[in-house]
Amino acid sequence: MDRRRLIAAGLAGLLAAPAARAEAPPRRASRLILLGTGGGPTPKARRSAPASAIVVGDAAYVIDCGNGVARQMVRAGIPLTSLRCVFITHQHSDHNADYGNLLLLSWAADLATLVDAYGPPPLARMTDLFLEMNDYDIETRIKDEGRPPFKSLIRVHEISTGGPVMRDSRVTVTAALVDHPPITPAFAYRFDCPDRSIVFSGDTRPSANLVRLANGADVLVHEVMYGPAMARLAASEPNARTLLAHLRAAHTTAEEVGAVAAAAGVKTLVLNHFVPGGEPAIPDQVWLDAVRPHFAGRIIVGRDLMEI
Repeated sequence: MDRRRLIAAGLAGLLAAPAARAEAPPRRASRLILLGTGGGPTPKARRSAPASAIVVGDAAYVIDCGNGVARQMVRAGIPLTSLRCVFITHQHSDHNADYGNLLLLSWAADLATLVDAYGPPPLARMTDLFLEMNDYDIETRIKDEGRPPFKSLIRVHEISTGGPVMRDSRVTVTAALVDHPPITPAFAYRFDCPDRSIVFSGDTRPSANLVRLANGADVLVHEVMYGPAMARLAASEPNARTLLAHLRAAHTTAEEVGAVAAAAGVKTLVLNHFVPGGEPAIPDQVWLDAVRPHFAGRIIVGRDLMEI
């Protein structure tokens, strides 16, 4: 009887093994993690502020630093000590509020390697002012906890035009100017990784420069706005008329996002930076139905901590 049970168990294991292997997600050389997918400066219950990460090997590259980005990295299982580069698309608070905090908290978590920061002016002055504001804490921790000097771990690169940004053994990064009035310059970034190309639109209205940058990319992560809900969003704001004018002039509707992705010939479109992104939540199917008539490729409705 014991022998029969053993044989039965063995056969069951053999039968189950192929199914388990088939269901396992493919291993990639690069990981794309959406750390925060909400749009706008106000905190949201369902979506964190804008931030994403690409992880290649033991190196993390963070794109935008909305509020809470360090905690989102921890929740995603990305060691803060793996931070190697930060890229800011533009100087709006939902994209840069935790730029300095990400660096400081990573250092407090034992980061001891150089971090290169890239973005439009005044990134260098922002960095200097953040160091000045936190000087007391930094110096205390250096003396009291034996930490390495903080300032020497940060190297700032201000960029004002499109073109090559950086290249290392893992990724090649290229920027393009996009249209996000009145903020200028504002950038989209393309990451050419060992296994695929990933493009981040940043905040922009439909942009020919972005279409060129994303040409043939494997993944386009693009901001998205749902037009029919704009009146509801504006109704909750005292400055409704001005806010609506900004949103319509500086962002991309779901229908336009689909057209941009189609024009660029990307394989996968990831919707991100949802406006509105608060309550009541717009169902995923509504976003898909708005984009699908304009883009025939794969569409993913992004959510916080999603890995693609």
